[in-house]
Amino acid sequence: MAEPQRAKNQDETPVGGAKFLIVEARYYDSIGAMLLDGATAALKKAGATWEIVNVPGALEIPSAIVIASDVSREPYAGAIALGCVIRGETYHFEIVAGESSRALMDISVSLPMPIGNGILTVENEDQAIVRADPKQGDKGGDAARAALSLFRLSQRGAV
Repeated sequence: MAEPQRAKNQDETPVGGAKFLIVEARYYDSIGAMLLDGATAALKKAGATWEIVNVPGALEIPSAIVIASDVSREPYAGAIALGCVIRGETYHFEIVAGESSRALMDISVSLPMPIGNGILTVENEDQAIVRADPKQGDKGGDAARAALSLFRLSQRGAV
């Protein structure tokens, strides 16, 4: 029996200059820079434009997405959340990791807005570097591609 025909890969369809919001937590500056490099490369490849907003840490990312969306002169096609949370010796890691992720999900379904979650939650800096580096894990690029994929889905009128 023949394999069913698959539709053209939607992840390669250009997005015609759609504007995305990147909110980047700079608590771990060098890791944030790698995540940003991966995200902007993915957006550029898709033909998107973007605006970058910097915030201190991962907990501020969801609020910044809502505020920036509210004050923007034109609506964003989607948002990409970039940051890093490294486990420490206290319960703070669980709070920041869980609450930032929960808030992003709440925003994505309530606005609705395509959001790519590129907030790394790792045990140590070495893990973060491997995941953030565009030549290795490219999680910034993955987050941008997730937002692009959801945007493309919204443009098809699919539910």
